[in-house]
Amino acid sequence: MELKLTNFVKQYAIIIVLIALIAVFSILSPAFSTINNAMNIIRQISVMGIVAVGFTFVLIGGGLDLSVGSQIAIMNVSVALMIVEHGVNPILAVIIGIVMTTVIGFFNGYMITKTGIPPLIATLAMMTALRGVTFIMSKGYPIYGIPDYLKVIGQGNIYKIPVQGIIMAGIIVLGIILLNKTYIGRHFYALGSNTEATRLAGINIHFTRTTTYTLLGFLTGIAGLVMLTRVGSGQPNIANGFELNVLTAAVLGGVSVNGGKGNIPGAIVGTAIIGVLNNGMSIIGANDYWQKVITGIVLFVVVVFDSISQSKRKA
Repeated sequence: MELKLTNFVKQYAIIIVLIALIAVFSILSPAFSTINNAMNIIRQISVMGIVAVGFTFVLIGGGLDLSVGSQIAIMNVSVALMIVEHGVNPILAVIIGIVMTTVIGFFNGYMITKTGIPPLIATLAMMTALRGVTFIMSKGYPIYGIPDYLKVIGQGNIYKIPVQGIIMAGIIVLGIILLNKTYIGRHFYALGSNTEATRLAGINIHFTRTTTYTLLGFLTGIAGLVMLTRVGSGQPNIANGFELNVLTAAVLGGVSVNGGKGNIPGAIVGTAIIGVLNNGMSIIGANDYWQKVITGIVLFVVVVFDSISQSKRKA
């Protein structure tokens, strides 16, 4: 009986943590447990949730991408500039922006697989370069003038449910199908578990790893569209530090930084925990600095726990 209880706690620990956080903040502030605030949390986590799906692909495949925040920023600024200053049709500008982040994701994956550069170094360099280009393009100023009909994506509701939440839900479903019901999803797991064994099994490891980064780039572009239409302007400094939150959410949800382990539902629950934590702390009056401290501590503890677990399994 005790063993069954222990296994149950291990299996559903992340959900238990989420429920406990919701209960604590509901007790501390009645404003937290309202329907309106629940919809606010969905709005706040939608961008992170969309990127978390792609981030899960990359982590499971044994990779890492620190450039997602900068990708969102350059997509925002590029699309806004095309619409406002160059008169490009807004729909076409959005398509170009998503294609651009998809190409960036492909480039990240291609360079990592072909040159052997550690993903941390390669994507850190990309993060820095993209952020610099974003500020050069915008001259450091926000770009206003996004059409109202586009803002519906980030600000509208369907039967009181945020449109961006519906988009996130659709991407989560598609991500789960891809990861669990297709051969490419199984290849992601195999690649992250044992690269050499995957290669010997006849799987193209270069193609598979590049695919994880390309999918992440595509989903980052969609997340960038949601962010752009939610804010209503191209902000060069937007999503600064965003990659830390996404990484924390995914790892918190059981996706291993060492590859080969994790799933999308877990990553989304991790995203929800980060969202509930940030929202709840804001409601009770905690400042942004403490939110960053707690996020950093959570990431450190979870990564250490994951590394210890991996070591025990190998022993």
